Amino acid sequence: MIEEISVDAEAPARQRILQAAQRLFYRDGVRATGTNALISEARVTKVTFYRHFASKDVLVAAFLQQRHARWIGWFEQALVRHGSGTAAIVPALGEWLTSAGFRGCAFLNSVGEYGEALVSVNTAAREHKRDMVAAVAACIEGEGAQAQARQIALAIDGAIMRVQSGEPAHAVLADLDALIACLTAKRYPLDRRA
Repeated sequence: MIEEISVDAEAPARQRILQAAQRLFYRDGVRATGTNALISEARVTKVTFYRHFASKDVLVAAFLQQRHARWIGWFEQALVRHGSGTAAIVPALGEWLTSAGFRGCAFLNSVGEYGEALVSVNTAAREHKRDMVAAVAACIEGEGAQAQARQIALAIDGAIMRVQSGEPAHAVLADLDALIACLTAKRYPLDRRA
């Protein structure tokens, strides 16, 4: 599972600010977390904060970039731990969806908070989801893998939102498992998005 970030008091100021952003933005939401809370959590001065990040928007972009690297790295490793085929998807996601610190997808949450107000958030979310599709596609063999991976990724996003909204993770994971079985039982020879 993705471990919760803590702020390392010995780390350089920029790293502490990013650690504070990882912790507070994911836990409390981007808009709900003010710069004063970030400054306090990172134990830096306002001058130091703005020396490293000219605005909160710049920090949001850095947060999403770092979150993406952490999440995709974890997801790819979790898929390997659970066998690498499509049967690995649900147990891999189960590690995250049942973890104590789970608060949904940072990218879906950020898009929900910002909408069209911050283009970099939407761009980061699209790139993250593209890489998630690629990780899922690596679990699928044969023709139509890319189309199936997009469909499974869509189901994964739905599962994330259902667990985030309070549905029991085990029930959502069982539904996701059944849906993946249905999607992979039927082969799609042509990519319908062409």
